[in-house]
Amino acid sequence: MVNDSRFLTGRSALVTGSSGGLGAAMAHALASAGANIMLSDIKPKTEVESVCREIASRHGVRVEYFSANLARLSELEQLIAAARGLSGTVQLLINNAVVRHFAPIEAFPVSRWDDALAVNVSAAFHATRLLLPEMRAAGYGRIFNMTSVYGLRGTPNRVDYVTTKAAVQGLTRAIAMENMDGDLTCHALCPGSVMTPASDRRVNELMAQTGLSRTAAEARFLEGKQPSGRFVSTQSVTQVLLLLCGPAGRDMNGAILPIDGGWLAS
Repeated sequence: MVNDSRFLTGRSALVTGSSGGLGAAMAHALASAGANIMLSDIKPKTEVESVCREIASRHGVRVEYFSANLARLSELEQLIAAARGLSGTVQLLINNAVVRHFAPIEAFPVSRWDDALAVNVSAAFHATRLLLPEMRAAGYGRIFNMTSVYGLRGTPNRVDYVTTKAAVQGLTRAIAMENMDGDLTCHALCPGSVMTPASDRRVNELMAQTGLSRTAAEARFLEGKQPSGRFVSTQSVTQVLLLLCGPAGRDMNGAILPIDGGWLAS
């Protein structure tokens, strides 16, 4: 870990899909290192104001929020313009926004497939395309694409998620290979099951369906997944993120980094 705890002071970060869960946790981590933060999600601003206030007050940085549907390029372009307004340039990009649907391939709604490609893959491409020039000009940039264990393994009824998370890994490698000559890197963070609001809902549904206790429902949810038998901590993900934003990250590029409780090793 870097010694200077505020080593990102003066830099700005754009974190998509950050109204809560892992996205908000990553925003907190970057703010703790001194970065100004642009949060973004599809929710209206009134629903995210408390998150903005908490990050700003806890870490003493500027925090803004921009509501955008990243399936629409025009809204993504507006988001990029708003993020630049924080301090003129954006040097940290976390492509975390995701949509997902559960259905077998033959019954998968075409509109849901198109949305997944647009939000999970194309939005990351466009945000990177638009921000790379200013990162190069600043002599520093960090791009993180959030992928998943399911980008490396198949699973039923999730064709959109599996396909787009695999595509994001290819995008990561391509970006890295075009940026090997300076302090500009791109990585894919590959968490296993993290206790996010979405995971919490699914555990609660399992409890309601089966009558299991919370502990037993979590164990059932994780069966066949993480050999650790526990959810991945958001702090485990954010600490990897911060490490790669610092000097140690300069000599790493294009990595697909599992943070998965041993899932991919099993």
